Amino acid sequence: MSVNLRGGDKLKTALEDIAKRAASARLVRVGFMEGATYPDGTPVAAVAAWNEYGSLNTPPRPFFQAMINAEKAGWGAKVAAQLKRTEYDANRTLGIMGDDIKGALAQSITDFATPALAESTIERKGFEKPLVDTGHMLNSITYEVL
Repeated sequence: MSVNLRGGDKLKTALEDIAKRAASARLVRVGFMEGATYPDGTPVAAVAAWNEYGSLNTPPRPFFQAMINAEKAGWGAKVAAQLKRTEYDANRTLGIMGDDIKGALAQSITDFATPALAESTIERKGFEKPLVDTGHMLNSITYEVL
């Protein structure tokens, strides 16, 4: 199979421009960033990790990995579509993806239901929802484009 491209210098310039815009950003980080803390100084990322993997007194509640497993198959197609919509602006595309993944992570926390909380925890909190107490962890989800 062979492909013939026409356009000469105009095509070359257009492709170089797309390549520059697409290469302007390399990474989007989504989650609980450095510096995010609870009022008592406890890092939000530590609390998220204790919830994700469990601790001495609590079972694992893998909300983050569940979100990744549910969403990752569609990320490539979403990035491709956003690159086209943003005229190959990598920063804008990764920002859109960061916001999308942030929303999926928040939804994963909101939807997470098992394992159930201990009766003593339900009594202390006044409700049965795992992963949500004050809402601070949920409200601390953010993203950054690097």
